[in-house]
Order: sequence, then structure tokens, then C-alpha cells
Amino acid sequence: MTRTYLKKAPLTSKSDATEVQATVRQILSDIEAGGDEKAREYAAKFDKYDGNIILTAEEIEAAAALVPDKLKADIQFAHDNVRRFAEAQKATMRDVELEVVPGLVAGQKAIPVDVAGCYVPGGRYSHIASAIMTVTTAKVAGCKHIIATSPPRPGVGVAPAIIYAAHICGADTIMAMGGVQGVAAMTFGLFGLPKAKILVGPGNQFVAEAKRHLFGRVGIDMIAGPTDSLILADETADPHVVATDLVSQAEHGYNSPVWLVTDDEALAEEVMARVPALIDDLPEVNRENATAAWRDFAEVIVCRNREDMAACSDEYAPEHLTVQAEDLDWWKNRLSCYGSLFLGEETTVAYGDKASGTNHVLPTSGAASYTGGLSVHKYMKIVTWQQATREGAKDVALATARISRLEGMEGHARSADVRLAKYFPGENFDLSADA
Repeated sequence: MTRTYLKKAPLTSKSDATEVQATVRQILSDIEAGGDEKAREYAAKFDKYDGNIILTAEEIEAAAALVPDKLKADIQFAHDNVRRFAEAQKATMRDVELEVVPGLVAGQKAIPVDVAGCYVPGGRYSHIASAIMTVTTAKVAGCKHIIATSPPRPGVGVAPAIIYAAHICGADTIMAMGGVQGVAAMTFGLFGLPKAKILVGPGNQFVAEAKRHLFGRVGIDMIAGPTDSLILADETADPHVVATDLVSQAEHGYNSPVWLVTDDEALAEEVMARVPALIDDLPEVNRENATAAWRDFAEVIVCRNREDMAACSDEYAPEHLTVQAEDLDWWKNRLSCYGSLFLGEETTVAYGDKASGTNHVLPTSGAASYTGGLSVHKYMKIVTWQQATREGAKDVALATARISRLEGMEGHARSADVRLAKYFPGENFDLSADA
């Protein structure tokens, strides 16, 4: 495969994992031992907040009153799109029943987890859309209790629009607590809450590490790193649109990789020439993030042809993958490693991030090579069951007894033996593992 890097990233998006792990481990241990009060201490230390942790109905109503009607309508529009897409996803899951052998029926059931804990970032940016994405899908799945938690701001609390979004999307409890302490509170069942069975939602490296550490005691959607995006573009792409889309994703954070892969070097050069001015035109915080992300983590790659472009993309396995090229059906059928795919100039990652219906909680750091993003399925347990007549289980019992003995698991074999002896008295069976 021929690749030319017009821009090569000098850094990779990995934090100081050792330091983060130690800090998170200590906080979780302290909170598990110290309960509500220790969680409040950490909230005061990191969130600089001493208000209510569990928002009251009156506080939720007051926050909703602060949200402009136009924004409310936009949130409701996005919620409706995400809800209907999640309902369509859920419809693909069905209970199954199969008569494996005559008289023995096996089945599958999809059962939602009881309690979902949804983390909604609210530090650098107020992630209204994360409340929509996580709470809505949990509600559609059928979770009995949904907790949404978000970092409060000093003297202000949780952003009113986040509170409103979490409320209309179906959160049963809304918490004002961020970071590791918020994750811990949901997991350990603090403040009178039921213990979360699954934790979902994006967050910083401390939130991600807390989820990693707690996985096993509680389910998680995924362990997410910095967001990343890749654009595949050919000579038909508009360089201004491509450059704008790259910058729009670079603003996520200083370590958010963005990649352009193309078979047209002239397009690549034009895009690179346009990016600095587009970054300079952003507000200060966004500009600082995008500047660092473009300088340290962005790459521009020129390939020989579209097959090499697709192979390159699959190798990177981006969280967000945009195609601005001819023959979109070819790309849709060829590409296989991505969190979410955006086909054509008429759609963009920001649509999926905010309002089009697909979920924006997606695999990062190459994880799209083996998993997809958050969906209604993540909240569902696929369990199996079986039921048999005595005659229907006869051959299964014989095979079970013999296989178990061959493995050396005599107890297993005898659980089959005892049924054969009870149900078929007087019959002789070959239950040995001998040839």
C-alpha cells in the first residue's frame, strides 16, 4: 500500500495512564469506604459545589424555565429522532424459540438491565446531546430506573439545558456530581439511589478510567479515549467543506485526532492551507483546543487509489468516518471499521453528534475495529432458557453424560445419569466415555 504523509502527527492520544489510574483508584476506594459524605467531599474539592446532589422536582422545573423555547424545541426534535431510531434498533431484537430436538425447546430473551447510570459531561462544554443520547436509549430499552449525573459549575449547578434534556428524555433521577465521584455514586448506590447495573456516556480520562476500574462490578458501554474523526475525500470534494469538518471535530479537545485520507494531493494541499484560518476564527477555548489538536495529532495522507484509502481507513478504525467522494454505495459496502459513517457532503459528524438520531457515544482509539457504539442493545441482556419433556431430553442426557466423563467432570455426568435412571427405569444405557 502506497501512502504519503503530507502531515504526520508527532504525538499519539494517550494520557499519563499510570498517574490517572492511581488517582482514580484512590478516589473510588475512599468513596466506597466513606459513602455519601466522602462523595460530597470530593464534589466540593473538584466541582467546587455544595448544593443539592439529588435535584428536586422544583429544581428541575426551575431549570427548565431558564431554557429558551427555541432551544427546548431543538432538544425535543433531537430527542424524538434519537428515540425513533432507538425504537427501530430495539425492533431488531426479538425473543427466539427453537425445538432443538423433538421435545426439547431452547429460547432467547432480551431483558433490559434494571438501573442505568448515564454520565453527561458538563465541564469544558455543556453536552446537552449526551443527555439525549444516553437517557433516551436507556428509556427505550426499558430500564426501570435511569440516573443522569453531570458536573455542576460553582455557584450555578448543572447547566439548565442538560437538566431539561435529561428530564424530558426520561431520567428518573438527576444528580449534580461530576468526575469519578459521580461515577462512584451511581455504581455504589449512594444518596439513597439503586446501584447502577450499567454505566454509559462520554467523559474525560478520569471518568474513562473509573469505568475501566469498575467494569465487572458493573457493566459499561465502552472505555473511551479522546474523540477522533477521519475524512475520506476524492477530487470531487469541496476543500472548504472538508477543512471545516476537520476543524469542527478538532475543537473537541487538545488531543482529539483528525485525519484526512485522499487520493488527490491538490485537494490535500488546499485543505491544509485553509485549516489555520478556520481555526483562528473560532472562539478562544475552541481555538486553543483545535490549534493543539491540529498541530499535534492531525494527519493528512495521500493514497494511490480508493481501495488504498479504504484500507487505510479500516486500519485507523475511526470513531467518526466521513466520505466525501463519488460512488457512495461502493464506500458503504467496502468500509468495515468505524463507529459511525457519514456518507456524502450533505451529512456531517455534527449531525450525528447532536440531532439526526444515531448515537454519538462511539468507540475511539481504534476500538471500532471490534465494537460499535452505544445503542439500545447495550442496555439489554440476551439470556437463554430451555424446557424439555422427559423423552425429548433423553438423547441430550446420554451425550451429556458421556462428554462429561470424557472431560473428567463426573458430577456433571451424574446429573444426567440420575434423570435417565428416574425417567427410564429398567433401560440400560452406555454412559461410559470408553470407545
